[in-house]
Amino acid sequence: MASYLITGSARGIGFGIVSLLASLPASQVGKVFATSRQNNSSKLQELIQQHPDRVQFVQLDVTDKDSVKRAAAEVERALDGKPLDILVNNAGFMPWASGGIVDANDLAETFDMNVVSVHNVTRAFLPILAKGETKKVFNISTSLGSIAHADKYTHLLVPSYKITKAALNMLTKQYALEFVDAGFTFVVISPGWLQTDMGGESADLTVETGVKATLDIMHSKTKEDTGKFFNIKVAGWENKEGPNQYDGTELPW
Repeated sequence: MASYLITGSARGIGFGIVSLLASLPASQVGKVFATSRQNNSSKLQELIQQHPDRVQFVQLDVTDKDSVKRAAAEVERALDGKPLDILVNNAGFMPWASGGIVDANDLAETFDMNVVSVHNVTRAFLPILAKGETKKVFNISTSLGSIAHADKYTHLLVPSYKITKAALNMLTKQYALEFVDAGFTFVVISPGWLQTDMGGESADLTVETGVKATLDIMHSKTKEDTGKFFNIKVAGWENKEGPNQYDGTELPW
């Protein structure tokens, strides 16, 4: 039974991942550390009450180095010598701009959230991950971060998000290259356009559908997949018309 830590767990994809993990049998999932800046989500609080021995809230502001260090220390104490098996860097920021990159006044802030914070969180939890055999890190990205697919997403005015997710993809690849001999697995996942607060009601997929497909990737990928960028797979969406298809294949950088 694997232990998990998910950043940005108060809502959206992060909460969906925690909720689905909590519903799986103990033979598959052990401790689930749900983190966010504040425990002010009634849904998360209710989930923790339903699974007090399985889901534990950990206060974590991913943009605050001191908060990251405190969270890592708290998780290490809670695990009591056991490893953290899987880290999911999910917390992210997607600001809209009035135009293209020239109008993106929030690039530095978005870069700090979507790239630097992932680096700091990963670095802080590496020693706890290294204690075990699983040693998996999944970074939640997006097909909007694919440079090869940039042309078909020009209508989406989120340039800082696109730029920083492309940088997150490279960060993941660099970690994969550096820690391949230590047995780590670093994988990027595009979870699809989901009906979250960020994605909106008109998005392609429900949170439940996207999260299940995301977990399918997490549970199937091994060390041989380290450094790769995967799309989720959803039946009926493999050859869908429009910009988004969900075929489970490796996405181009």
